[in-house]
Amino acid sequence: MSAVTPAPWKRWANPAPVVKQLVTMGGFAIAMALTAVLPDLGFPNSRSLLIAVALLVIATALSAAVSVRAWHWRFEGVVWAIDVFAVFFLRTASDVHFSPLFFLPVLLVIPFAGRRGIQNVAYAVLGSFLTLVVPVLIWDFEPTDLAIGCFATLVVAIVGFVFYAITDSQRTGIEQLADHASKLERSERERAHAQRTLQGVWEAVTEQVIIATDFSGRIVSWNPGAERMLGISRHEVEYQRDILDFHLSSEIDGFHSLVESANRGIARAGEWTYVRGDGSSFPVQLTVTPRSDELGNTTGYLFVAIDMTEARAVAKLKDDFVGLISHELRTPLSSILGYLELLRDDDDVELSEAQLQYLSVAERNAHRLLRLVGDLLFTAQVESGTFSMEQRRIDLAEIVEASLETARPAAAAAGVTLASSFAAGAVVDGDAVRLSQAIDNLVSNAIKFTPGGGTVTVALDVSASEAVVEVQDTGMGIAASEMDKLFSRFFRATTATRNAVPGVGLGLTITKAIVTAHHGQMFVESEEGVGTSFSLSLPLARVAASVLA
Repeated sequence: MSAVTPAPWKRWANPAPVVKQLVTMGGFAIAMALTAVLPDLGFPNSRSLLIAVALLVIATALSAAVSVRAWHWRFEGVVWAIDVFAVFFLRTASDVHFSPLFFLPVLLVIPFAGRRGIQNVAYAVLGSFLTLVVPVLIWDFEPTDLAIGCFATLVVAIVGFVFYAITDSQRTGIEQLADHASKLERSERERAHAQRTLQGVWEAVTEQVIIATDFSGRIVSWNPGAERMLGISRHEVEYQRDILDFHLSSEIDGFHSLVESANRGIARAGEWTYVRGDGSSFPVQLTVTPRSDELGNTTGYLFVAIDMTEARAVAKLKDDFVGLISHELRTPLSSILGYLELLRDDDDVELSEAQLQYLSVAERNAHRLLRLVGDLLFTAQVESGTFSMEQRRIDLAEIVEASLETARPAAAAAGVTLASSFAAGAVVDGDAVRLSQAIDNLVSNAIKFTPGGGTVTVALDVSASEAVVEVQDTGMGIAASEMDKLFSRFFRATTATRNAVPGVGLGLTITKAIVTAHHGQMFVESEEGVGTSFSLSLPLARVAASVLA
C-alpha cells in the first residue's frame, strides 16, 4: 500500500510519532543529566536502568519505522506504551523518590492526552499512575510518598483533561478552517471553470450580436458576433461608444425606450434596426435583459440581437407564394361553386334525395376551402401590409350581437351556454366586416374549445377612451409554455391537437392583425383545464370618447 500524506493542518496538529519521540528522548536526556550532576542521585538498580534504555531505544526505532508508513497513526499508542514502561523502569532504577525523573511522566501524559478521543485521557492517567505511584509501592512504602504520588497523578489527570479540551477545540477549529479553505478552493476552481466556459461561449457566438452596457448605455463588452455583423472591432467600441450609436435614431426615443421592458423584469423580444459602422442597416430581433455581477447586483444591460434580414426575405417569399396560390385557387373554387349552384337550380334535371345530399356535401366543403383560401390570402396581405379597410363610424354592440346570433346554433349543437353583457356607447371608427370577422373568430374558438355543459361569456365594456370586448370560456385552456405562440400562423395549442379540435391555426393571427390595424390591442389569460379569456380593446371614436369623458 502506498503511503498516504496527511493534510498540512493534520501534520501540524498531530506530528509524526518520531517527532514526539525525539521530544521524549530530550526529556530523558535532560533528566538523566540532572541526575548525574546532582549529588546523592544515581541508579543503583542497573538492571532496571538497562531495561529502561532498551525500551527507549525500541520505542525510538519503532517510531522512526512507522512514521514513514501509512499506518503509523495506529502504532502511536504502542510507542507511547513502551515509553511509559521505559520511564517506569528508569524510576525504579533510582533510589530517590522525587528526583528529576519524577517529572518525566508529564512529557508522556500531556501529549497523549491531547490525542483525539476522550479515552486517551484515561490512558494518560493510567500511565501517570504507573510511573508516579507504582514505583513508590515498590520502594519502601511510606504514606507521605504515596500521597504525593497520588496527588501528582490527580494533578496530571486534571492538566491532561484541560489539555485535551483545549487541543480538541483547536483541532475542531483547524478542521473547520481546513474545510472552509477546501470549499473556497473548490468554489474558486468552479468559478474559474465557469469563467473559462463563459468566455469560450462568448468568443464562439458569431451569429448573434451580444452587447453589454452599463446603466447609461455605454458599451462595456462587445462579442465577436458584434464585430463581424457591425463591422467594428471591440477595441474601437468598449468604454468608448454608446449603444444608441448603433440604433436607427428614428426608431427610438432615448435609451429608456430600449430598456423599459428589462427594467420591469420582462425579457421581451422586439424588432429594431441596427446601423453598421459603414452606415448600412439591417433588421434585428432584439432581447434586452438586466446584467448582474457575481453578487447578483444589477450593473447594466445585455443586448442580444439576431439578424432578421434572411428571415424577412424568406417570410416575404412565403407570403408571396401564399398570396399567389390563394389567388390561383379562388378562381377554380368559384367556378366549382358556380357550377354546383347551377346544377342544384337546373329545373330540367331532377335530382334524387341522395344526389342532393352529395351535392350539399360538395358545396359545404367547397365553401370551407374557399374560406381557408380567403384566410390565407388575408394573412399574406397582413404580412405585406397591403390589406385594405373601409372605415366608418360603427356601434360595436351591434357587431357583437350579430356575432352572438351567428354563433347560437353552433353553441346549442355543442351544448354550450352563451351569456352576454353590453355597455352603451361603444362607438368606434373601423371596418365593420373586419371587426365582425375578428369577433366571430374569438366566439367560434371559445365554443369549439368548451366541452358540453360549459359556458362562453361575451362582455362589452366601455371606458373613457376605449371599448373592450372580452370572450371568456370554461374550456380546455392553454398551457403556459404556449402562450407566446398563440398568434403565430398555423400554430395549434396542444389542447387543440390532443382533443382533435378542427382548425388550421389562422384565426387568432387574423384576429390580432385586424385589431392591430384598428390601433387596438389583444390580451389573453388562460389556465389549462380551467378556461381562457381573450380581450380586444379598440379606441373609441373621438366624438364618443368626448361624450363619455
